[in-house]
This record gives sequence, C-alpha cells and structure tokens, in this order.
Amino acid sequence: MTRLREQVEWLERSYPKAAASLKEGLEETFTINRLGLSPALRRCLATTNVIESSLSGVAGRTRRVTHWRSGEMALRWAAAAALETEKGFRKIIGHRDLWMLM
Repeated sequence: MTRLREQVEWLERSYPKAAASLKEGLEETFTINRLGLSPALRRCLATTNVIESSLSGVAGRTRRVTHWRSGEMALRWAAAAALETEKGFRKIIGHRDLWMLM
C-alpha cells in the first residue's frame, strides 16, 4: 500500500487523471489477497479477463447492428448476445473453491 501511495503522489504531478483513477480503487486493490482464497481462485479473480471476455463476446455478436430502433431493442440484443456468449464459457479456474467467497 505504501508503494502504491507513493506511485499516486508521483502520478499526480504529471498524470492527474491516472492518479485519480488509482486513488479511487486503492483500498480495494489488495482485497483479493486479504480474503485468503486458494491460489488458483485468486489468480482467476485477480484479473478482468472474465469481464473482458463477456463484453468482447457481446460486442462481437452485436457489431453489425447499425440502427437500434429503441433502447429496449438494444437491451434485448445485448441480453441475447450475453446468453449466446455464455455458452462458450469454460469453468472458472479454482471453481471448486468458490465456497470460500460465502
């Protein structure tokens, strides 16, 4: 935490927006380490890969739609694309240790 705070101070001089972003999530940065999860589950949850993969799948399935008639239509397409994307998901690494999150 001390090193991250030093990094924030350094960033504030030249890159205030980056410093603000880092400062915003500073306390949550090491939460995953404090939970005492198994190494496999910690490795999986410490990245944004799960989220990025989901969003990429939805974007890929809705890329060619150029005219949305309404916000409701966009929501339906996004939901349908998310369900279709879900079919390609594999198991979470460390899925047997998910009980630790309860």
